Order: sequence, then C-alpha cells, then structure tokens
Amino acid sequence: MFPQRLDSTVAYAIAKAMMDGFNRHYRLFRTESARAKHRFETRDWRGQQRAQRERIEFYDLRVNECVMRLHKEFKAEQQPMDVWEQVKLHYIGLLVNQHQPELAETFFNSVCTKILQRAYFQNDFIFVRPAVSTEYIENEEPQAAPTYRCYYPTADSMEGEVLRMLQDFGLRVPFEDQARDARLVLSAMKPHFDHVKLRANFQFQVLSGLFFRNKGAYVVGKII
Repeated sequence: MFPQRLDSTVAYAIAKAMMDGFNRHYRLFRTESARAKHRFETRDWRGQQRAQRERIEFYDLRVNECVMRLHKEFKAEQQPMDVWEQVKLHYIGLLVNQHQPELAETFFNSVCTKILQRAYFQNDFIFVRPAVSTEYIENEEPQAAPTYRCYYPTADSMEGEVLRMLQDFGLRVPFEDQARDARLVLSAMKPHFDHVKLRANFQFQVLSGLFFRNKGAYVVGKII
C-alpha cells in the first residue's frame, strides 16, 4: 500500500537521478541509431557489425552507471522500503512529460531489482503495470519525427503510395530501381488484403525509423 504522505527527504532526488539515467541512456541510444543509418548509407559494414556487438551491452552499462550513482550519492541499498515506495510515486510524477514512459518504467525496474535484491517484487516497488497511458502521447520537439506514418491508398494509388513510403525514409544512397522495388513490395503485400473491400480508412502504418542489421535495412509496419 502506498504511503499517504511524501515525507522522505531523499525520495525525489533518487527518482530524479533514475530519470536522468534513463534520459542519458535514451539520448545515447538515439544518437547511435542515427549513426546506424549513416553507416548503412556509406556501406560501412564492419562498423555496423561492431556497433551491433556493442549495443548488446549498451543497456546494462547505463543501468549499472545509474546503480553506482545511487549507491554513491544516496546509499540506496540502505534506504527503507517506505522510501522506495515514495521514490516510485515521485518517478510516476516525472513520467508525465516523458515521451517514452514505458521504456522509462522498464529502466526504473532494472535499477530497482539490482539495488533491492528481493526474492520477489510487487507493484508498490516496481512497475508491474504501466502507470501512464502512451496512447495519446505526442512529442512536442519541433525536430522530432512521428513514431509512425500513415498512408491511405486506394486501389488505383496503391503502387504510388508504396513508392512514397520508401522515399519518405530519405536514404542518401541510390536505389538500382526504386519503382521496381515498390512493385515487388506491393506484390508481397497484396495477398494479405486482396480478399477485402478497401474502405475509406484502409491504411498502411509504418514506423518512421528503419531497423538496421548487417547489410539490411528493414521497414516495419502493418496493414489496417
């Protein structure tokens, strides 16, 4: 059961340090993701493979950095459970303006489980259920790209919309024949919706970022 009063003198500072740790992780991850696009465009395959190996340890490094900071500045492992309950409440408050709340909750859980070292956990101490709905969250930064793009093709504009979808990724590397590739993508997609009537809200939803692995760049989306 959560405390009714927030009377700890260190709970907010601990929560803020944990959010700072997540923000650092996410900022570095986004920077590295942008470099992956550049490596793909310049065909730096060795660099791409090296970055993939390093990325496996990326998350754990940031979690361990945060744990070390909490031990050093707050003696986190010595804080009683009622303080940790208040830490979580303060962290929920910090999630209000966070554009990646579910990832931030996962980061909080990773740090907590390393510090508290309990045989079991409950929702009072970690996030068992999401505390903030992400359904309507938007990024207010002017330079930020949308999480996904929507395309509303008709039966006649299908090929053109698939071509526009590929062009919207803005890859600075030439295609051998982009129009042909669009037709091939469409031919692979069509069996999944050929048997349905295309209504006004028929759409493709496509994540605005590509996923890179080895020499490949993957478009991820869904048909609605």
